[in-house]
Amino acid sequence: MALPPYQHRDHTVLALFRAVVGLLFACHGAATLFDVFGGAYGAPPAVGQWPGWWAAVIQLVGGGLVLLGVGARSAAVVCSGSMAYAYFVKHQPGALLPIENGGEAAALFCWCFLLVAALGPGRWTLDSLLTGPRRASARPDAAGPAQAGGGAPHATAP
Repeated sequence: MALPPYQHRDHTVLALFRAVVGLLFACHGAATLFDVFGGAYGAPPAVGQWPGWWAAVIQLVGGGLVLLGVGARSAAVVCSGSMAYAYFVKHQPGALLPIENGGEAAALFCWCFLLVAALGPGRWTLDSLLTGPRRASARPDAAGPAQAGGGAPHATAP
């Protein structure tokens, strides 16, 4: 069954959004770990140092997975959680609002990844290339409103 034109557009925009957010996040991790793209903010963390080095690994690996669309929902949850942690531990104690405490990037990345986790990766994922297109009947929500609750379809009166 073909999707209506507006849903094709929505999936395309979501895929582009996912790829851009993943790329930007991965660049932050690469900058911190490998001193590229202008390097880390402040002194680069030592290998294994908590939380800086681990955050950079999450940024690089998680951002790359989201960019490519490999396990994108799970990776997005981890990335979102890491940014929530960064915001509440590093930024929020300084002031309440992100504009006051320098936490705009952490807050935006947190919510962007939460959106990807909730809505899915869109089209054009490496997962879909490796596993092939999923049939609509394979989805649990494809049963329709009468069967959405898991029960038998309702009989209609003549």
